[in-house]
Amino acid sequence: MPTEHIERKLAAILHADVKGYSRLMEEDEVGTLRTLTAYRAVTDALIEQHRGRIVGTAGDSILAEFASPVEAVQCAVDIHQALRPRNADLPPNRRMEFRIGVNVGDVIVEGAQIYGDGVNIAARLEALAEGGGLCISGTVYDQIENKLPLVYESLGKQTVKNIKKPVRMYRVRLEGEAIAPPAREKDEVSVPSLALPDKPSIAVLPFVNMSSDPEQEYFSDGMTEDLITDLSKLSGLFVSSRYSVFTYKGKAVKVQEVSRELGVRYVLEGSVRKVGNRILTTVQLIDATTGGHVWAERYDRPLQDLYALQEEVRRKIVAHLALRLTDEEQEQLQRAYTPHPEAYDSTVRAWAYLYRFTPEANAQTRRLCEQAITLDPTYGVAYTVLGWTYFMEWFLQWNQDPQTLERAFALAQQAIALDDSLPPAHELLGGAYLWKNKQHEQAIREVKRALAYGPNWFSSYAALGIMLNYAGRPEEAIGFAEQARRFSPLTPIYYLRALGQAYYLMGRYEEAITALKEVLTLNPNLIDSHLILAVSYSESGREEEAQAEAAEVQRVSPNFSLEGARQRLPYKDPATLERMLAALRKAGLK
Repeated sequence: MPTEHIERKLAAILHADVKGYSRLMEEDEVGTLRTLTAYRAVTDALIEQHRGRIVGTAGDSILAEFASPVEAVQCAVDIHQALRPRNADLPPNRRMEFRIGVNVGDVIVEGAQIYGDGVNIAARLEALAEGGGLCISGTVYDQIENKLPLVYESLGKQTVKNIKKPVRMYRVRLEGEAIAPPAREKDEVSVPSLALPDKPSIAVLPFVNMSSDPEQEYFSDGMTEDLITDLSKLSGLFVSSRYSVFTYKGKAVKVQEVSRELGVRYVLEGSVRKVGNRILTTVQLIDATTGGHVWAERYDRPLQDLYALQEEVRRKIVAHLALRLTDEEQEQLQRAYTPHPEAYDSTVRAWAYLYRFTPEANAQTRRLCEQAITLDPTYGVAYTVLGWTYFMEWFLQWNQDPQTLERAFALAQQAIALDDSLPPAHELLGGAYLWKNKQHEQAIREVKRALAYGPNWFSSYAALGIMLNYAGRPEEAIGFAEQARRFSPLTPIYYLRALGQAYYLMGRYEEAITALKEVLTLNPNLIDSHLILAVSYSESGREEEAQAEAAEVQRVSPNFSLEGARQRLPYKDPATLERMLAALRKAGLK
């Protein structure tokens, strides 16, 4: 007789049960069943959201399969994050903590059921997990290591019941677990390397894109940037810059590390899944100096409720940090929105392209902004981003037509006419005033307006430092550059440009050279930094190095001329400009 065909497949398996379930039932059967029913509503919904299938439940256990190990592990993490605040409201002896194991392996399919070593290993992993913990197999780790922002602790190879070969295992370290670190590490975590500000401080880490489509990355980044922008308008809060927090994007980092490196007490983490016309979002606010959760929530909202969702998250942060908003701040937070989801979507995409700093990406940014403006001609943010494309095109010398700068100037004015509370619009207008007509006082005034509307708007501190340098006030410029450093310590290119220029103007050549060399290591195509470095070398008698920098100027800008620099560089003091031109001529430029 022919052998019956056995169906097999590869699947990601999640196995869970409740720690101490028998004790809980013995002490309070009715209460335990009530809690389990409520918690199972949460776990079942999360499994469905992560496109899993519940294979079976028996008592307190859950067996589910997923097509992707990324989805299985993220589902397990979300289950723990969703249930942790619920458990916090219960007496310690009544808390219901799930243990979860996740494995990827071959399974036997029989109707709706699955069997085999793939399932058995997941069950053994779950048994080795702590209450509220998660263990994964080595096969899972190999597939998710660089795809989820988690911390993994190797447990080596473990011999498990009814499995012939030892199983490589990892424990996933979940934020907020009550696990005491070694004394030395704990001492280090409690004192950030950057002193905490004298007011509440926060870093909003890049939201994780949980959509299956990597093209949706722009949307999770947009959610992050919107929150940073809104929170940056609050004078009672210190907010780390977008540029620094995005250095953590795609990396598994501990909130304690973020606290030390950015000098903040609180860290906001989140994930976003855009499914059709709905947004599934998880958010958690953590006291990074202790690792304890302050607040966590999950949202499932229609796309048209995006602004309401962002407002609710912002309101929760404000409430939990006990911030008091002025009437003006309340009003400012309502201005930057558009009732057109497509216009918002296009503008979020535009910001993402703008940060790539290439001519091709700049052109794509422009097209997206023009789409947004067509959809909503009153959307000031879209005009702002569009204006920055023209300013960047001119400043980086992709196009030296003066009309390009004129266009940036007009768009900045248009954005402010629509919404005068936009810090990047005022910063753009300040830059246009400086470079278009060398109107130093108007430029400085506009950037100070940007800081009035956005006290945490770090790039405006750096921009103000550069403008003060051109105005002949380098001592003041250093102070603003240092403030930019504090808001964005992990992105030195911005504040070091201002510092290097200030040091040169003050005759502190070695400090100028050190700062500018670091800038050019980070971006070797910044012509203004090459120019100042060349004159710093020349005026300190290092002519060979000055000539090398002059060659770099010509590499970056083949059409460079000293006469063009005389017309372009906005130094207020003609003597300063002539001094620089003489040093550049000595270095070999014409």
